[in-house]
Amino acid sequence: MPSLEQSALSVALIGNPNTGKSTLFGAMVGLHQRVGNYPGVTVEKRTGQTQCEGRRFEVVDLPGLYSLAPRSRDEMVAVDVLLGRQADAAPVAAVVSIIDASNLRRNLYLLSQVLELRLPTVVALNMLDVAESRGVRVDVKRLEKQLGVPVVPMQAHRRVGIAELKAALAAAVGRKPAETASPLPAAIEEEVSRLESVLAADSGGTLPKRLPRYLIQRLVLDVGGYLEDLLLPPGNGEVREELQRARTRLVAAGHAVPGVETEARYGWVDRVLQGVATEPEQYRTTSSDRIDGVLTHRLWGTLIFAVVMVVIFQSVFSWSEPLMAWIERTVAAGGTLVEARMTEGALRSLLVDGVIGGVGGVLVFLPQIMILFLFIAVLEDCGYMARAAYLMDRLMSRVGLSGKSFIPMLSSFACAIPGIMAARVIEDERDRLTTILVAPLMTCSARLPIYALLIAAFIPAQTYLGGLLGLRGLTLSALYLLGIATAILAALVLKRSLLRGTTPPFVMELPSYKWPSPRTILYRVVERALAFLRCAGTMILAVSILIWAAIYYPHDESAVEGPFRPQQQRIEAELDSLDEGHPRRAELLARLNQIEREIAGEYQRQSFLGRIGRTIEPVFLPMGWDWRIGSAVIASFPAREIVVATLNVIFDLGENPEPSADENFAELGDKLRRSTWEETDRPLFNIPVALSIMVFFALCAQCAATLAVIRRETNSWRWPAFTFAYMTTLAYLGAVATYQIGMWVGRFG
Repeated sequence: MPSLEQSALSVALIGNPNTGKSTLFGAMVGLHQRVGNYPGVTVEKRTGQTQCEGRRFEVVDLPGLYSLAPRSRDEMVAVDVLLGRQADAAPVAAVVSIIDASNLRRNLYLLSQVLELRLPTVVALNMLDVAESRGVRVDVKRLEKQLGVPVVPMQAHRRVGIAELKAALAAAVGRKPAETASPLPAAIEEEVSRLESVLAADSGGTLPKRLPRYLIQRLVLDVGGYLEDLLLPPGNGEVREELQRARTRLVAAGHAVPGVETEARYGWVDRVLQGVATEPEQYRTTSSDRIDGVLTHRLWGTLIFAVVMVVIFQSVFSWSEPLMAWIERTVAAGGTLVEARMTEGALRSLLVDGVIGGVGGVLVFLPQIMILFLFIAVLEDCGYMARAAYLMDRLMSRVGLSGKSFIPMLSSFACAIPGIMAARVIEDERDRLTTILVAPLMTCSARLPIYALLIAAFIPAQTYLGGLLGLRGLTLSALYLLGIATAILAALVLKRSLLRGTTPPFVMELPSYKWPSPRTILYRVVERALAFLRCAGTMILAVSILIWAAIYYPHDESAVEGPFRPQQQRIEAELDSLDEGHPRRAELLARLNQIEREIAGEYQRQSFLGRIGRTIEPVFLPMGWDWRIGSAVIASFPAREIVVATLNVIFDLGENPEPSADENFAELGDKLRRSTWEETDRPLFNIPVALSIMVFFALCAQCAATLAVIRRETNSWRWPAFTFAYMTTLAYLGAVATYQIGMWVGRFG
């Protein structure tokens, strides 16, 4: 029996950005959709199942684009899918081309290229309500006749016309569009035929003989050289020379490439639209125009944008707290339940600290992600996101990015994970990659427990300006500014080196405002949440188990607990001999608890992680750290906040403290202040050491979930490895400089 995927016919959904394509995709397939990446590229692959007239279809949501003239590998994906050149995709049985009825002339340019592929095509004429609100009237029947393919009027965000579109799609499968002449000049078609002959005549077998005619046409029209490098083998100049001669002949015939295509296709569009669209002599000022007068104003628009960003940031941070706390309590309760039902040992520790703790480390981020993408989905669907990018472009362009990078970077102050995922709104690949690579430098909420502990323990509570400013608050602000400044510098360096290239002009279409579709918003939020759980969840769980194993093993009970047993037995025997109300019981219980803490700390020292920390201690010394601090930092790789719990264990405060409680913070801070270098009386911690630790965590990439999401968003391990390497290097150099300068100032200041 064939599988669902094998029996489904493939349907490609294509259209310009801001035409409601994603909304239509969600309306057609509902929650039956999958998200991934195309092989070898960072473009998102969205597919979903639907049924039309008893036939099952696999709908492929292609990237939004304005033309089928690829200029990058990511743009080439749409062409490869339509031509059946994607190795992991079934041949396309039909195409749904979605068109914005209020921008017919621009949208029909892409349709003219789609029709040349000779695939069964249905036109989804969307946003008719928007067109009518602008005084534009469209004769759908005449448009259908002049295009020669079915045209279905619809309003995707209201699900109007979905059933009719599915019926038209089922009827169109197997029926190619009527044969029509190409809108391009005959001279171009002659050059394409000549190039086909050159490819077919190649006797050495070095030329791609089976290139579709459409790609040969694109080779003739591609003056940028991208397709030549992609499709033609290196070292063979025959076809390249023929291409140059073809373009020379076209110029001589008055058909300069590439402008000839634009002129020819818009000429075809004008002929198609004759008698189809009736437009007012003068467009009236719409409500969208009046709103834009305020929202895109340099002063008022910026102020409104700032308020919107504060609301989003505060909501992501505060609305998620109760849900995150509930998840933490649930995970803790699960761990307690397992502990109560299992005997002590490696398996129980694995389940409680590795598996349950690892799952909790994933789920705790989920509320922030869902709240952030709720806001992003609403802002995108109503049309405001384009205005926000327009406003911030002036600022972001100074660091080599566009306005679309601002919101993902701002989101990263709550958590880098949703910020990185939000970078999908950036079409330019270099800008998107740069944004992803610098987003983890924004000071996320996971760093706050570390800052709170060390600032409270080592930064004096001095105030200035009559108490309006405090040294502790200034220290925290400086750490936030350090992350921002480093991100700006990193973006500048990346855009001028590794991701150097001609930055395309910032062209942002301002779509019409409309009421967001609750169904579409739900789809997007659920989709992002599931994508995060599938990717980051598996990664951080695996890393958490590895870190647990490094902390737990070799767990030599006799070697670690043996020296403590005689004292434990004496105390326990004395406790048994005393009455419940005896005043000495409290003292003995406290001493017994202290011994248990010392045992936990000794297990930490003898663990593989502790041994690694001791081995590489010379690396930590320039930062003012000993092996214990270094081990805590190594253990914090899955998540930065783990360092507080690890410090509790290493400095003998027990395995399961509650660092959010004031008394536990105070107790740990006091223990750190009293800690000394092993076998000496010299204090281990001082202000330079505390600052070096905070600077390290301000710049490091100690977050497995973040690296896992970078892997998913870039479809490569190269970029998370690069992120970890460059941020760890920055963190190390910053911590060394902070400690050394701090000690120098303390010595001579």
